[in-house]
Amino acid sequence: MKKFVVLLMTASLALAGCNTIQGIGKDVEKLGEKVQEAGKK
Repeated sequence: MKKFVVLLMTASLALAGCNTIQGIGKDVEKLGEKVQEAGKK
């Protein structure tokens, strides 16, 4: 559970740092992949 919280915090910071819509889309895609990986563990 701690890994998930850290992941969400990291994703929030990454999204806050995005300057373009394309960048946000890539970050959201990566976030989805990380969540899936976390769910498999």
